[in-house]
Amino acid sequence: MTSLAGRVAVVTGASRGIGRGIALALGEQGATVYVTGRTSREGAHALPGTVGATASEVTARGGNGVAVAVDHADDEQVAALFARVQREQGRLDILVNNAFALPDDLTAPQPFWEKPLSYWQMIDVGVRSSYVASWHAARIMAPQGSGLVVATSGYTGVSYTYGVVFGTAKAAVDRMARDMAVELKPYNVASLSLWLGLTFTERAEQALAQDPAMQAQTVTNPVVGSSVEFPGRVIAALANDPQIMARTGGTYIAAELAAGYGVTDIDGSVPPSLRAERGAPIYAPL
Repeated sequence: MTSLAGRVAVVTGASRGIGRGIALALGEQGATVYVTGRTSREGAHALPGTVGATASEVTARGGNGVAVAVDHADDEQVAALFARVQREQGRLDILVNNAFALPDDLTAPQPFWEKPLSYWQMIDVGVRSSYVASWHAARIMAPQGSGLVVATSGYTGVSYTYGVVFGTAKAAVDRMARDMAVELKPYNVASLSLWLGLTFTERAEQALAQDPAMQAQTVTNPVVGSSVEFPGRVIAALANDPQIMARTGGTYIAAELAAGYGVTDIDGSVPPSLRAERGAPIYAPL
């Protein structure tokens, strides 16, 4: 499939996990994908994956993968990234804000006052980083009169999941996507937030293996999970939707969009929506 041939995307936090899966799915449809993340050398992180490895996979899938080592807590590195995209491509069609500073002990049961204040890093790299990346992306997209900005979020935006800061961060990106949509709409640039359920990232699989009891919980029951590429397939469908501006400003459950677009996971399945069990998005499209 090459339905995204000629399109340029930036996917943040794509050394591994959900970002990697999104980059691969966009690359499979022919996009040029700038893969960002902090890990540029195998072994530098406890989990496998580098920006270079992801970019190579994107190219192998039929796209054009471009690896860029970026610490999204560093505004100068982010500015350099988008300056490079502008210089090399002259356009930007898709930004996926996925970079997130996820603590290793996120699922620990302690209350917030017994967890370190460093948990606030989820706001710094998760909320603020998404704003900075979107600020730069909008300066490319608005003048060209087109573009799509997607925030990866989840049910935790309305349903308690693992702690105070995690929920605060996801609720914030939902609202930020909504308000950015209001200001981007006159320029024909769409902004929306995408709720993902359990996604089988390297970290998630490790956690499920270490604590089998998690498999009995609604939020982490493998039956409702998806591959890391599933969100990317949904984003590709959004990018190809000629009526995308009708969706701008909304928060959407990926499983529900997939059913509407006829998108399946890599095994042919469609993960279920957990709207009834975990809550509904707050923001409808503008």
